[in-house]
Amino acid sequence: MKTRTTGIPFLILGQLLLLMLQPCYRKLAYAAGGSWDLLISNIGISAMHMQLLNNDRVIMYDRTDFGTSNISLPDGKCRNNPNDLALKLDCSAHSVEYDVSTNSVRPLMVQTDVWCSSGSATSDGSLVQTGGFNDGENVVRVFRPCNGNGSTCDWKEIGGGLIQSRWYATNHILPDGRQIIIGGREAFNYEFYPKTASTNNVFNLHFLQQTNDPREENNLYPFVFLNVDGNLFIFANDRAILFNYTTNTVVKTYPQIPGGDPRNYPSTGSAVLLPLKNLQAQIIQAEVLVCGGTPRGSYLNASSGNFLGALNTCSRITITDPNPQWIMETMPLARTMGDMVILPNGNVLIINGAAAGTAGWELGRSPVLSPVIYRPDNPSDSRFEVQNSNTIPRMYHSTSILLRDGRVLVGGSNPHVFYNFTGVLYPTELSLETFSPSYLDSESANSRPQIISPASRHKIKYGQRVNIRFTVPGSVNRDLVKVTMVAPGFNTHSFTMNQRMLVLFNGDVTRVGKSAYKINSIFPNSSNLAPAGYYLLFVVHQDIPSEGIWVRIQ
Repeated sequence: MKTRTTGIPFLILGQLLLLMLQPCYRKLAYAAGGSWDLLISNIGISAMHMQLLNNDRVIMYDRTDFGTSNISLPDGKCRNNPNDLALKLDCSAHSVEYDVSTNSVRPLMVQTDVWCSSGSATSDGSLVQTGGFNDGENVVRVFRPCNGNGSTCDWKEIGGGLIQSRWYATNHILPDGRQIIIGGREAFNYEFYPKTASTNNVFNLHFLQQTNDPREENNLYPFVFLNVDGNLFIFANDRAILFNYTTNTVVKTYPQIPGGDPRNYPSTGSAVLLPLKNLQAQIIQAEVLVCGGTPRGSYLNASSGNFLGALNTCSRITITDPNPQWIMETMPLARTMGDMVILPNGNVLIINGAAAGTAGWELGRSPVLSPVIYRPDNPSDSRFEVQNSNTIPRMYHSTSILLRDGRVLVGGSNPHVFYNFTGVLYPTELSLETFSPSYLDSESANSRPQIISPASRHKIKYGQRVNIRFTVPGSVNRDLVKVTMVAPGFNTHSFTMNQRMLVLFNGDVTRVGKSAYKINSIFPNSSNLAPAGYYLLFVVHQDIPSEGIWVRIQ
């Protein structure tokens, strides 16, 4: 039976005391909102990796060399893998499919080790996952979603799908639909999937060698975002570049982040591309926000039993500026191993993690149980708002993603080798829960929109105008309505690859019936702005989003 770590009330008390000591100039720092719900206490695995698919099911997996999990493979199946480091014959599953609508899990079969791998959802809605550990380092795995209670879809593995071994790499979908896989341990290069005659190779990326610290490797899982010009913003350790992957050239070198502290694994901060707006403008701005991490040397210190405090800073930069500069901000709670989730209204949720130590086995301390909302459009002194606390520590190998109904799914936490439920500071966590931001409170129901049309899974062309019809139970402030679209990302190790939000260009809101309205929206006109694929579309009224619908842009 699983046990919880004792002393949680003292952790909560400690965080409250920490909040009381924060400077008073952060106007929203003391407010609290949102609610937590436990969905399933035991899904059988620790959700180390997560991806929401367009059938409202979430693919999760941990690693195959943990030993026996808490969920069996179906129909008496067993993995028979002579290369496995824990069990050669293993009849338990290490990947599951979670069905949001039925709150149930289905075991999946993965043969090779997927530990600390990467991935992204492709334009046809499949999850393409790459790399891992041991016999999984060069493997590509594809999961194509299917529907129905008797679903039998499962992983398909492609041995040798990668040229370079990829462990702790980052993936991103490109405007042409290919996937680029960047970096990884001792991999200072990148490659593409699927391969073509001209890309059946690896390409050196000297920037990864420049930012590598051989003792701490603070450039693993680099933060990668597709810029509006089609180039890639790549952040590793404490520096960033704008990179043209078609010519293998650095377009721009950004200033070092102030303070010079590392933000990538194992220091493990997080980052998001803030919502893209004014998509019809001649010049579209793009901003990146990087939050948390640890001081330089924290990994070596933690390995020796000295757990340094995490960073309490965020740094924001407009990557499209001719002379870009980092602007520093102070979070109300220091955090390493936190996840950053873009909410449907454009705010950013910072959730999970620790206040001391680093990522790595048994190297994190002082769980941060309170999420924080960051409002990027607020004045700089009123952007952060602390939310209601959780009771479950979500440490190393925890995850979180946005669901279509606006909740945030939270799982994982396995800060040690194997499935250890007792005898460790923070037991292996097999539960799933959700955090519901305050826009889902009952007090917001009278302002919450509901999309009438188009129907979910509607196909849309680049630059197309679409009338979106919706209802609102109460009165509508037409100036406070917007339409957003979110690309669901692949989350692991505190970074969500391919997470992306666009605020559509919208015409006037007009009334078309009792409590019914329409808004004419123009979709992005370029795959540099929105790579082809499935997105969640929301109508937002007074910062309160509707339930999303799936749209496919192509």
